[in-house]
Amino acid sequence: MAHFSRRGVVAAAAAAASALVSGCGGVTASPRPARHGTPGDARGRMPARPLALIGDGSMADTGPQPFQPVPERLQPGQRPPQFVVFSWDGAGEDSKKLFSHFRAVARETKATMSFFLSGIYVLPEGKKDLYLPPGHKPGASDIGYLADDHVRMTLEQVRGAWLEGHEIGTHFNGHFCSPTSGVGTWTPAQWRSELEQAIGFVEQWKTNTGYHDMDPLPFDYRKELIGGRTPCLLGQNQLLPTAAAMGWKYDASSPGGLQMWPGKKVGLWDFPLQSIPFPGHSFQVLSMDYNMLANQTGGTPHGDPARRPYWQQQSYASYMAGFNRAYTTNRAPFFVGNHFESWNGGIYMKAVEQALRDIAAKPDVRLVSFRQLITWLEAQDPAVLARLRTLAPGQAPGDWRDYTGGTPTTPTSGRTLART
Repeated sequence: MAHFSRRGVVAAAAAAASALVSGCGGVTASPRPARHGTPGDARGRMPARPLALIGDGSMADTGPQPFQPVPERLQPGQRPPQFVVFSWDGAGEDSKKLFSHFRAVARETKATMSFFLSGIYVLPEGKKDLYLPPGHKPGASDIGYLADDHVRMTLEQVRGAWLEGHEIGTHFNGHFCSPTSGVGTWTPAQWRSELEQAIGFVEQWKTNTGYHDMDPLPFDYRKELIGGRTPCLLGQNQLLPTAAAMGWKYDASSPGGLQMWPGKKVGLWDFPLQSIPFPGHSFQVLSMDYNMLANQTGGTPHGDPARRPYWQQQSYASYMAGFNRAYTTNRAPFFVGNHFESWNGGIYMKAVEQALRDIAAKPDVRLVSFRQLITWLEAQDPAVLARLRTLAPGQAPGDWRDYTGGTPTTPTSGRTLART
């Protein structure tokens, strides 16, 4: 099967006030292979490897990331696997312990995810004046700093997540959404400052926290970081030149993308949040928990408790409708974004977990990180990807040989399913 090979692996919150999207609408082989190897214990203990400490010892070079699948090209006429990426904005660990919970869910479902770390989540509040946000006073932030013990817990989760094969991306720092001074107004130079600081807080967490009893993070974040998602889904056009200059490979900040095979902007893969069916409505919703919340409650995280069971089921059904639309038609990668939050009694966490578990049980599904998706995309024939990008949302090929190569028996143009 031409997907990620079973032959081996490479060794060694805030709410996003994103735009509401309205408009028109518009798996069957073998289970996703298990990750190979032993990813360390649940506390993220580092494996026994030679270490090359970096900087103040906050990071270490431990070699290639463990448990990365080996991609293979699609064979002529082969239907692509269904890739699904679950990503988490502002990933941090606090008393809710949702970071550690979803790491456990990932182990149970053989999933890999992208965790977008907010840089100030590894900066103690007592050192907040080290953060110099563009256009704001030192230490300002529209999300709260974590308590010191939660900073420590977050560092433990980041270490463990990387050792289990997950991607550590960035959600930048202060999460400024103001239309007059927020990230949507920043210049490329201001984005560069914000990004350098997000990296710097990870590079110097031992100096800033004084937690010299903790193991270093087992990677060089400056080299590891290849993508992220902007706060509020704003400012992508100004960010991309800076991100490209810093060696990024993708950005996941576009709102309202369609369920089509991805392309590139400014040389970077563009992985948008997608417009997906919203049961009970004639419009679609972004594939993110906050947009479910905004449409259901007007944005309040403390909505009517009597309505919560319905909202939870509606959110779950929306994720599944988006998944099924791709899974049964064009097989475009499906992207889901979420936050580690307990809005409306945690119903969105329950909805996304139920969807993740149900999706993981489907044949021919690959639950991957954005980094792993890029590895697969870049292993494909560019001409094949170009043909796949011609498939509209909900368009099922009449014959996959028209899109992945081979000789079809008769010319076909595909069929479009009715909106769900």
